Amino acid sequence: MAPRLQLEKAAWRWAETVRPEEVSQEHIETAYRIWLEPCIRGVCRRNCKGNPNCLVGIGEHIWLGEIDENSFHNIDDPNCERRKKNSFVGLTNLGATCYVNTFLQVWFLNLELRQALYLCPSTCSDYIVSDGIQEEKDYEPQTICEHLQYLFALLQNSNRRYIDPSGFVKALGLDTGQQQDAQEFSKLFMSLLEDTLSKQKNPDVRNIVQQQFCGEYAYVTVCNQCGRESKLLSKFYELELNIQGHKQLTDCISEFLKEEKLEGDNRYFCENCQSKQNAARKIRLLSLPCTLNLQLMRFVFDRQTGHKKKLNTYIGFSEILDMEPYVEHKGGGYVYELSAVLIHRGVSAYSGHYIAHVKDPQSGEWYKFNDEDIEKMEGKKLQLGIEEDLAEPSKSQTRKPKCGKGTHCSRNAYMLVYRLQTQEKPNASVQVPAFLQELVDRDNSKFEEWCIEMAEMRKQSVDKGKAKHEEVKELYQRLPAGAEPYEFVSLEWLQKWLDESTPTKPIDNHACLCSHDKLHPDKISIMKRISEYAADIFYSRYGGGPRLTVKALCKECVVERCRVLRLKNQLNEDYKTVNNLLKATVKGNDAFWVGKSSLRSWRQLALEQLDEQDGDVDQSNGKVNGNTVTKEESKEERKEEEDELNFNEDILCPHGELCISENERRLVSFEAWSKLQQYFPKAPEFPSYKECCSQCKILEREGEENEALHKMIANEQKTSLPNLFQDKNRPCLSDWPEDTDILYIVSQFFVEEWRKFVRKPTRCAPVSSVGNSALLCPHGGLMFTFASMTKEDSKLIALIWPSEWQTIQKLFVVDHVIKITRSEVGDVTSSETQYTSDPQLCPECREGLLCQQQRDLREYTQATIYVHKVVDNKKVMKDSAPELNVSSSETEEDKEEAKPDGEKDPDFSQIMHAFSVAPFDQNLSIDGKILSDDCATLGTLGVVPESVILLKADEPIADYAAMDDVMQVCLPEEGFKGKLYLSCVVQGCQGYVPMFY
Repeated sequence: MAPRLQLEKAAWRWAETVRPEEVSQEHIETAYRIWLEPCIRGVCRRNCKGNPNCLVGIGEHIWLGEIDENSFHNIDDPNCERRKKNSFVGLTNLGATCYVNTFLQVWFLNLELRQALYLCPSTCSDYIVSDGIQEEKDYEPQTICEHLQYLFALLQNSNRRYIDPSGFVKALGLDTGQQQDAQEFSKLFMSLLEDTLSKQKNPDVRNIVQQQFCGEYAYVTVCNQCGRESKLLSKFYELELNIQGHKQLTDCISEFLKEEKLEGDNRYFCENCQSKQNAARKIRLLSLPCTLNLQLMRFVFDRQTGHKKKLNTYIGFSEILDMEPYVEHKGGGYVYELSAVLIHRGVSAYSGHYIAHVKDPQSGEWYKFNDEDIEKMEGKKLQLGIEEDLAEPSKSQTRKPKCGKGTHCSRNAYMLVYRLQTQEKPNASVQVPAFLQELVDRDNSKFEEWCIEMAEMRKQSVDKGKAKHEEVKELYQRLPAGAEPYEFVSLEWLQKWLDESTPTKPIDNHACLCSHDKLHPDKISIMKRISEYAADIFYSRYGGGPRLTVKALCKECVVERCRVLRLKNQLNEDYKTVNNLLKATVKGNDAFWVGKSSLRSWRQLALEQLDEQDGDVDQSNGKVNGNTVTKEESKEERKEEEDELNFNEDILCPHGELCISENERRLVSFEAWSKLQQYFPKAPEFPSYKECCSQCKILEREGEENEALHKMIANEQKTSLPNLFQDKNRPCLSDWPEDTDILYIVSQFFVEEWRKFVRKPTRCAPVSSVGNSALLCPHGGLMFTFASMTKEDSKLIALIWPSEWQTIQKLFVVDHVIKITRSEVGDVTSSETQYTSDPQLCPECREGLLCQQQRDLREYTQATIYVHKVVDNKKVMKDSAPELNVSSSETEEDKEEAKPDGEKDPDFSQIMHAFSVAPFDQNLSIDGKILSDDCATLGTLGVVPESVILLKADEPIADYAAMDDVMQVCLPEEGFKGKLYLSCVVQGCQGYVPMFY
């Protein structure tokens, strides 16, 4: 089909010779008839650009032919939300509450704790009547115990796949968007639960926390002098074990109980000796609880960074733990069985995800609890392998140690729960009290009602979709107008009518109306011409309007178009006339000032004004289906146009008068100005006798005085500091001059700014101060070492002679004095040169600066990476082909402008031209390290700017004469801001080639 531009020229070609007053209805119909070029369905494969007769590719393909019923709805099967048989119920993650969910599942599967909580009295009885729960009021737990009761009852007998713990979380006052310390949460909640249950009368309820979780140990201190033993008894609910430097759980327990020597300044004051004495201190386990919680201290405080960090070291632990060797009183039967492992996935202490592996105390089977998802482990065995594989490979290079039968090892476990082994089998399933069961039954009834409602909605969607399918199939065949009466309908409305995801709204044709409330000729491209029969059905079913028949075509807009076209033709003649007038010499006072910039662009400005007069209409510019600009975009465009200078405004000064610079304007004759004024009647007019702005003249004189002052200051400073200005005879740390033992330091930024001023005093402001604070840390310490100042940091500093320093202090304000002193240490035979700085180096801030530099090096947005092809283990070193070279300094806008429409990214075509190696034949490496992780970013793999990546092909590479073996590509790297895959498959001309992108 002919492009829209050709149609427009054909439609309006006659307007160049027809005067606006001569336009008739026949002319109008001729123009629209050319616009309405027929479109034959079946020939077009996509919607013709701007052709209102083309009804192909507007969304009809999804309705024609057979359609799957599932495509008529986006509602999932409600049965997917139903609890599976013989499975547990999950908990919803409210944002960052996975750590709460793991502990809830562990406590729920403690049958003794669950039974005790069920025995607590509840206010639920107020909501119960003889026939059940009152329907008019919802049950709201009032205490933490009631929240746990209700949660446990739902976890036990709910029909849902997962339940919402928001009531419990809200009662605890937790922030659902912030992840808390899981171990700290466990301690605080156990303390809260114990205080709450201690008020109960039933001893089985009141003492349940102590019976299940509470043990006792003693801090024992023995005086080495008199042997006096001092004990301090303490209860515990978990043992906090240090894992740093250990590989086995038993080693961690042994260190916890290890004897500590109290000597020197840390000696112990013995009450028996009445003096400080050497002593030994250790912890003795006196009693252990039924449920032994072992907190593995993975999250430790890093003194260097001032933040917590996670220790990702492997710790081995067995399923059976004999604690008798560690207890003071033997023979108590302290053999424990592993019942839960709490996992933290992630490498940071401030982020990650918590899950729990818990053993069912009744069946002995292991389950993985991951918020809403619960997975049963096969073979009644604990399986932690998949959790360990999810750790970042670059953060932990240690290999997983081998584990024997009945033992496990993990680098993500942060809590181990052991249950005391007994000969008795677990009690039968804990029964939910009647008042709680009624609440659960009520919730189950609501869930069943929801399932029925969702199923009915799915059925209604299917029925509605089938009806719409028949409607579209029937009406689409009657849409083409042909020779019968026709109407225009908005293309956007037709597309929404065919879009199954949005409800059909009334027809709205207002966007295509002109200022005369008729069909605008330039809006034909966003309209479709349909039969009157189809239009009658559409308006009867959906309403809307206005209806646009053949009589809706606007004669006034056609006349205006003719006028504008004639003006454009006249503009070409006037442009030649003005150019000829500008060549003539201007004489007399009959002349006018015009900006040179305005003279260069007046023709373009006039054309833009004519286009605006043609109507506030944004044409489709050849886009498919005539896409229009939104109101917000049009407002922004108008604002940008208002900010631009209009004709002859380039010679206006800030005060609205004639500018004083004659270089920006020129005189034109009265005849030339008259022609220009026809197109720009509102342009500012300045006759040749018009005086320049008086205020600008005053400011100009003041500026000249300031320039003279700046020149004088620059000349004096240049004379006082000749070496600093010319950078000659400068001292160097690596070759310290012998005639002085002290050198001063200033920021190189100060030197560069000062030189700019001295060279161009009229363009730059004088430098008044030496800002050395940029070289110091917030604590006032120096940020650079002596070695770094001789190498990589030498570009940041400038060394000053003592004599120059005296001059600098007189000329400038110095915020901080920084100097380096050389001295000899030792005797005459063996002396050593020592360099000290004042102020001294700040080690902590220096380390932080180095870490930040490393992070910056690995997080970049545009950089050059080189790829070398290796043949027979030898690098083929050749210059990259000019057509394959991409400059890292080239802006994104320049790249986009250089690409014609439809062309692929230049990097992609370069890859195809540089290498001809299939992905499965490529071996990539850098510095001897194989790059095999497709999910890693360039920064985490150590690929920094200017890196060289080696490519070795398993198969011989085809010989292309026009190709080189070295490719330089400008690549984006976002670090952790987004996933940039190592082997992103990029489509080329002949196949697919992986490349770093």
